[in-house]
Amino acid sequence: MYLKKISLALLILFSIISNAQEKKKKINIVYSGEYNQNEEKYPGASIFSRDDRQVQFEHEGIDLWCDLAVFYQKENLLKAFGNVFLQQGDTIQMNSGYIEYDGNTKLALAKEDVVLQNPDMTLTTDTLYFDRKKQEAYYNSFGTIKDTTNVLTSKKGRYFLTLKKYQFRNDVTLNNPEAQLHSLRLDYYPTTKHAYMFGPSTIIGKDYTIYCERGFYKTEQEEGYFVKNSRVDYNNRIINGDSLYFHKAKNFASATNNIKITDTINKGIVKGHYAEVFKEKDSVFITKRAVAVNLVEKDSIYIHGDTLMVTGKPEHRIIRAFREARFYKSDLSGKCDSIHSDQKTGITQLITRPILWSGKTQMTGDSINLLSNPETEKLDSLHVWDNSFVVQKDTLTASGYNQIKGKELLGYFEDNELRVVDIIKNAESIYYTRNDKNELIGIDKHVSGNLQFTLENNEIQDISYFINPDAVLYPESDLPENARKLRGFVWYGDEMIRSKDDIFDEKDNNIELVKIRGIDNPIDIQAEEEEYRRAMDSVHQSLPPRNPVPPPAKVTDSISAEDKDTTNTAQKERDTIPGKENRDSLDTRKPVRQAMDSISTGISRDSITPLQKTDSISPRPKEENTSGNSKSEVKSQQ
Repeated sequence: MYLKKISLALLILFSIISNAQEKKKKINIVYSGEYNQNEEKYPGASIFSRDDRQVQFEHEGIDLWCDLAVFYQKENLLKAFGNVFLQQGDTIQMNSGYIEYDGNTKLALAKEDVVLQNPDMTLTTDTLYFDRKKQEAYYNSFGTIKDTTNVLTSKKGRYFLTLKKYQFRNDVTLNNPEAQLHSLRLDYYPTTKHAYMFGPSTIIGKDYTIYCERGFYKTEQEEGYFVKNSRVDYNNRIINGDSLYFHKAKNFASATNNIKITDTINKGIVKGHYAEVFKEKDSVFITKRAVAVNLVEKDSIYIHGDTLMVTGKPEHRIIRAFREARFYKSDLSGKCDSIHSDQKTGITQLITRPILWSGKTQMTGDSINLLSNPETEKLDSLHVWDNSFVVQKDTLTASGYNQIKGKELLGYFEDNELRVVDIIKNAESIYYTRNDKNELIGIDKHVSGNLQFTLENNEIQDISYFINPDAVLYPESDLPENARKLRGFVWYGDEMIRSKDDIFDEKDNNIELVKIRGIDNPIDIQAEEEEYRRAMDSVHQSLPPRNPVPPPAKVTDSISAEDKDTTNTAQKERDTIPGKENRDSLDTRKPVRQAMDSISTGISRDSITPLQKTDSISPRPKEENTSGNSKSEVKSQQ
């Protein structure tokens, strides 16, 4: 018995709470205006039309004004027509020609010249869905958003009121006076004017173009971070990389991992895993397996260093390679501490401990200059300054080397191949002399003022001696091993660069790439949303109060032919019905046809209520109104 009393008490309490909750959910009539009712065609519906002021309703934090309303009190459903105005608090206002609002689900459907406003922006569209429970508004046709900086358009869009965030899909365009952005999907925060891009996206500025498939962009500052297939066209250069950063005001861009920068004017390319581009200085800085590739006639020359710098205007580019510099060309290669190449003068300097290889011929000296013709881009000559030394291994002996040395060396190219070499001052040579059958005749040691030799197929051929030549030909057995090398002889055969891959050492080939934030992990949108919440908590913004709508010349108690309807008998839309799966879908809705002069049987596909057998309002003379008219301010009967 005691348990039964407790159960009964709980049941009564639950019933009271449920009734209170139901009572709280009811749509309240604040001002009814002209009242009409047609039980024959609209059982249970009350029809309100404006007089000298608009009809007004209230429901849990929103107020709604309109010229004419059809109110299903039992279903807690309101259909508002003509100059409809909805306000939520002091931050959300919406104007439209028609609104259908379900008080149970708190879902509103607005049509005809819909304008949604908050202090940050204005949204315009033809059809808008407003889910008050989720505090989300979305459209599936076409919408335009304007704020103080940008104008955005898209086929589909969703506004998260709590986060102050837009999510746009399909043909998204953002325009401002400085740039234009196109994206497949875009998340946009009107408070800070920040945009997050998903899928193929392009930003076109006055002097730059950016492409990415994932990125973040500050629209006011023209600053961004871009990942996944990113590219920046900037300052006559195309920058590709796994991760790109761009800042218009600083005239700066940087890139990380798998970088390729193309000079669109000179057709040069630099590659590496970290780069910086400075527009004001017209320069590129690149490191981590850095290499510059330039075309020399029909051949490519590869220049590598721990760090590369490309500076100067397009007509006067300078390439600098620092620390353990190397270069490779199909018939010429070398290494040194640093390389300086001036494309205007055609001079390439190998600085500090340079080594040059032309085929199997090794050349060394205190410094080496390569000279090319800037117009034809052909190699013209080379100049070795001080302590020049030429070595070529004799292929038919185990330890024999042909050697030529002197103070300076001048070499001359034909068709980009080294053909003639002059040794100037203090010339000395050791040469393994052979007959036509490649049989060794002897080892020739020569001293003279100058000498000249020719090369064929990159091998030393004829040698000519000038100014007081002095020569001795030794049989191989008469010349000891320690006398077969000139002073200063060093053979660097093990370090010879035989391919473009040889310009990189073990350290270069084992670089651990930086993990790009935003590829494996999304760009931190959550952190930004928290920042916006804090900003909005500290600064309160509100919209101006509603301006009253002046009364029409004649007030009617029916819905005219110009009013829109939502009627057809098709299946209800997925985004309209609470509880359906995938309510977040942004699928395109079919357009709603215009009504005639009444609301026909059934609620439309875009409706948010069940179908009714009789749900129509036909124009009727006032004298036939059996229920009479009233003008009052009332609260809905519960």
